[in-house]
Amino acid sequence: MFSPFERTMAFRYLRARKAEGFVSVIAGFSFLGILLGVATLIIVMSVMNGFRQELISRILGLNGHINVYAASGPLYEYDAVRDRIVDLPGVVYVSPQIEAQALISVGGVSNGAIVRAISFEDFFNKPILSESIISGNKADFSGNKVAIGTAMAGRLRLEVGDEFVLVSPKPRTTPFGQIPRSRTYEVGMIFDVGMYEYNNSFIFMPLDSAQLFFDMKESVTAIEVITDDPAGVDATMKRIRDATQGYVSLTDWRQSNTSLFNALQVERNVMFLILTLIILVAAFNIISSMIMLVKDKGPDIAILRTMGATRRNILKIFILTGASIGLIGTLFGALIGIVFALNIEEIRHVLEALTGTELFAEEIYFLSQLPAEIDWHEVTAVIAMAFTLSFGATLYPAWRAARLDPVEALRYE
Repeated sequence: MFSPFERTMAFRYLRARKAEGFVSVIAGFSFLGILLGVATLIIVMSVMNGFRQELISRILGLNGHINVYAASGPLYEYDAVRDRIVDLPGVVYVSPQIEAQALISVGGVSNGAIVRAISFEDFFNKPILSESIISGNKADFSGNKVAIGTAMAGRLRLEVGDEFVLVSPKPRTTPFGQIPRSRTYEVGMIFDVGMYEYNNSFIFMPLDSAQLFFDMKESVTAIEVITDDPAGVDATMKRIRDATQGYVSLTDWRQSNTSLFNALQVERNVMFLILTLIILVAAFNIISSMIMLVKDKGPDIAILRTMGATRRNILKIFILTGASIGLIGTLFGALIGIVFALNIEEIRHVLEALTGTELFAEEIYFLSQLPAEIDWHEVTAVIAMAFTLSFGATLYPAWRAARLDPVEALRYE
């Protein structure tokens, strides 16, 4: 595509002499701009992908893909509903549960909490729960022994074996009026699922204990359904509707988390557009440096033309000169961005140690670790976009160089 003569001249123009120092400075800034733009874009997109992937995996690991509710109020005869659902195609397992708000009281201080009650078998059928126990005995999930998160344990200074009082929002009716329903529970296990919201707010309780505490007798709030394909729950939901004959209402995980995932998608798109502007500004710097280079090399171009170089040769020389800046900057930027994304958690710890500040607070960002998931298709698209912009920025200056009249260029030399 490029002859040895064209490559030699292009790379000679890239090595600026003292007289061309200012041109070299602009070209250097163009190179750095493209490098930083590509690296930043890859890092940010990888972190956004990591956030989405981690949130989806943890939300789906802790919550059902489909939730089955009664048309109104608690769901009675849930065993019969469960039997209709459990053998349907696409259903992996079904778990009745109770979820309700309560007050947890320790040492006279009360805080809000969310109680989620499931059976012993269902608790340990979820890998994200069974593998997250950091303290306590797994057998201690029965009776008045419950599991709480690390953030709640730290905030309330609770350890395994400590007791606390749980107060239900549904009062108990007595001859003396309504009084709060409360009961003392013991911390049987402490878990860390990697999401601050669950570690700080959730209490997992055995199902039979919760039915007694919330006075729900033989009912639950919902039935949680895990499917073999979270992305294709529509077909399974149709089968459940047909099997239950409209007796229940259904919601899937996408409906339950619509606002969260929409916000992530919007933020991801906006960040992509904003960071693309960095590459675009660097491309304009390439145009500036190339126009100045063409003006500075006017006599050289004229001499090359008189020695037999064609306009096509001149065009290709300056395209190669400008495109080399963009290509090298893009490749180095991609390399830095990929290495940074692959080691982002270690880099975060180093920066926090150097600055003495917390760069990633789990109570703000939901997750306890900074995630990054490299999408190689996106990386390829970013590299292609950066190089295309860089290449496009060279066309006009190269065309000007090829159209230069040798006589006019040498008139005052």
